[in-house]
Amino acid sequence: MHAGDDLGALLVRAFEATGLVPQDGDVLAIAQKVVSKSENRYVLVDTVVPSEQAVRIARLCKKDPRLVEIVLSETRAVLRTAPDVMIVEDSRGLVLANAGVDRSNVDQDATGRERVLLLPVDPDASAARLRESLAAFCGVDIGVIINDSLGRAWRLGTVGVAIGVAGLPGLFDRRGEKDLQGRPLLTTEVGMADELAAAASAVMGQGSEGRPAVLIRGVPWPRRNGSGKELQRSRDRDFFR
Repeated sequence: MHAGDDLGALLVRAFEATGLVPQDGDVLAIAQKVVSKSENRYVLVDTVVPSEQAVRIARLCKKDPRLVEIVLSETRAVLRTAPDVMIVEDSRGLVLANAGVDRSNVDQDATGRERVLLLPVDPDASAARLRESLAAFCGVDIGVIINDSLGRAWRLGTVGVAIGVAGLPGLFDRRGEKDLQGRPLLTTEVGMADELAAAASAVMGQGSEGRPAVLIRGVPWPRRNGSGKELQRSRDRDFFR
């Protein structure tokens, strides 16, 4: 995967090579990393000059001050720091470690210089563009999820999460429906895109599997054009920050 690659065209070739034929109602989950690579979201580490804030945080986190500076450039607010840990609210409103700045599965540039990869500037817009591209190539109406692996505040382990969504709900509101005993559901909102992202992540893997896209069929929930942003808890509903 290289900067400027046409993801839609690459996916069509992958469909043909594997014998998959996308159908209306399918959902494509694609790894954030290949989206970011196609959008050239690289930063060369040796071009970064750390600020005083970055140097101070780097001492606490035991991290390279240049990497901390890159994280700060993608951050609205630093929420927690500890040795080897930097939790932030990033520029997209996501709460995650290191603002998603990543070294894993990121090669050096053509001259051998180290680089890191950032999240897409607007994952929902990236998902929408890919959805339009696939519709043009394949003539089908499918949803798109941009998938990333995030940790959770009160549980160990990373889980696939939808950071970008197009052509399907991010959040499925079931309030007002009835349960098995006929009682109305009062608070049930399903993180539909996150559930699909987690399922896809189990197939993609998070190491050297080299399987960055998963086509999901038989999604049982109703469709609408939602977003990843609707999965983010607003500050007025956040009891912990």
